[in-house]
Amino acid sequence: MSAGRLLLVDDEPQLIRALRPALSAEGYEIETAETGQAALAVMAGEPCDVIVLDLGLPDLDGKEVIRRVREWSDVPIVVLSARDLEDEKIAALDLGADDFVNKPVGIGELLARLRAALRGRERRFAARAAFRTGELSINFATREVRLDDMAVHLTPREYDLVRALARHAGRVVTHRQLIAAVWGPEAQVDAQFVRVLVGQVRQKLEIDSAAPRILLTEPGIGYRMRAED
Repeated sequence: MSAGRLLLVDDEPQLIRALRPALSAEGYEIETAETGQAALAVMAGEPCDVIVLDLGLPDLDGKEVIRRVREWSDVPIVVLSARDLEDEKIAALDLGADDFVNKPVGIGELLARLRAALRGRERRFAARAAFRTGELSINFATREVRLDDMAVHLTPREYDLVRALARHAGRVVTHRQLIAAVWGPEAQVDAQFVRVLVGQVRQKLEIDSAAPRILLTEPGIGYRMRAED
């Protein structure tokens, strides 16, 4: 059974040769592109189910590819790049990438990130009214949050934060994206306010707020809700 059509965008032939067998063994039908323009042409001709994208392409910056794809497609995009600066990661995620993986990467980690990105796509299309991960469950229709089947009282902002993270569970949500979700897209709010709010939520949702298992930190970038069960 096919896991889906995967577009691998990278100008390093040796990396493509290294990844192709493992991705094919996982069930992906592989398309490749060595430039940004070639990747956009592939997507325009026959859209893929997921994209693995390098940022350092010979013609277009990978971030420009993300921006153009997001003008018309919600396809999951996992960035695979040697650029490990926080600003690069944040920019790619803010433009609409689903995840960011540093080179070199173990194939096991890459496959896990791809599965999480595809699950996120399915949730977005399904527009489900409920979410569950571990002991945490959320009913979006009633705004009810429960932990170990006990109701948890969240303030409106705490709930907005949890909802935003749950809607993108398994994916990184940047500080800027969380500010837009909680305070509004025009709000001039410092990332420190997000950190304080996350701390408050962890006190209510984590067994040990100092060692969180549900609401995870991506240092310098944002946060990630543990993927749905």
